[in-house]
Amino acid sequence: MGYIFGVSQPSPAWPTAPVKTSLATVELTPDIDGGGVTLMIDGMESSHHNFVDPTALTFEYMQYMQAVLRGEIPAPSRGGSTRGRPRVLHIGAAGCTMARAVHAEWPGSHQVAIETDEILAARVREWFDLPRSPQLRIRVQDGLEAVRTAPEGRYEVVIRDAFADRRAPHHLTTVEFTSHVHRVLSHGGLYLANSANRPPLTLTRREAATVGAVFDHVSVILEPGVLRGRRYGNAVIVGSQAPLDHSLHRVLRTLPAPARLLAGADLTRFIAGHGPLTQEDSPASTAPTG
Repeated sequence: MGYIFGVSQPSPAWPTAPVKTSLATVELTPDIDGGGVTLMIDGMESSHHNFVDPTALTFEYMQYMQAVLRGEIPAPSRGGSTRGRPRVLHIGAAGCTMARAVHAEWPGSHQVAIETDEILAARVREWFDLPRSPQLRIRVQDGLEAVRTAPEGRYEVVIRDAFADRRAPHHLTTVEFTSHVHRVLSHGGLYLANSANRPPLTLTRREAATVGAVFDHVSVILEPGVLRGRRYGNAVIVGSQAPLDHSLHRVLRTLPAPARLLAGADLTRFIAGHGPLTQEDSPASTAPTG
C-alpha cells in the first residue's frame, strides 16, 4: 500500500522494471536512504515523493509554489474559512506530489487532479500514499476541458503542471485557457503555472503576458541563473486578484536554491513587449530550442 509516514521501506507494489502506460514509459527510482522515490517519465524526472515528510519538496519550482501557497492560504488553525480549506485543481497530475504536500498542510482541502494518461492515473494510486476521495480525486481528462466545464468560482487554487516534450501543451498556455481558469477561481483565488524554457525565455515571457492579460496581478518566480539566461529552467507564473504578500520576496531568497520574484516594473522589463499567447499562435513559434 505504499509508505506509511515516518517508515522508510519500499512498497511491494512498486515495479522493478520500466512500465508502459497509455502515453509513456515510467520508472520508479527509490532514494538511496529509502526515504522517498522519484517518478521518471520517458527517462526524465517528473516528480519526487518524500514519504517521511510529504511537505519536503525536492523540485525547486514546487518549492516556489509551496512558498506562495503558504503565504496566501491561512493555516488550518487560523479559522474555518474556505480559504483555510482550499479547493485545488491540478492540471497535470503525474505522481500527485504537490497534491500530497497540500493535503499534509491543509488536511481539510478538497483536490482534483487532471491526468491525460489513463494507466498512469491508475498506477499512482497503487504506488503512492495518496489521499483518498473526496480529499483527492484523480480524473482522466484534458486540462482545457476540465476548466471549460468546471462551475464558476469552484476552486481557490488552480495549478498547471502539465508537460509534453519538455513544455506545457500550447492549448494550456493561451488567453482562452487562462480566461477559463480565471472564471473557475473563487474571489481571491490563485493561478500557479509551471513554465519551463531555455534562453531567451520567450515562452515564459509570453506566458507572463498571457496571465497579465487576464488577471489583475501577475508575478514570475525563477532562479537568478535562469533569469540571466545561463541555463534551461523552470519559472512559476502566478496570477492573482491582489499583489502577493511582500514577505514572499524574503522567503524565496532563503530557499535552498534562492529565487527572485518579479512583479511591477521588474516584470514589465521581463515581458519587454512580448505579447500574449492565443489559440491561433503556432506552438512551434515559442518551442524551446537547443
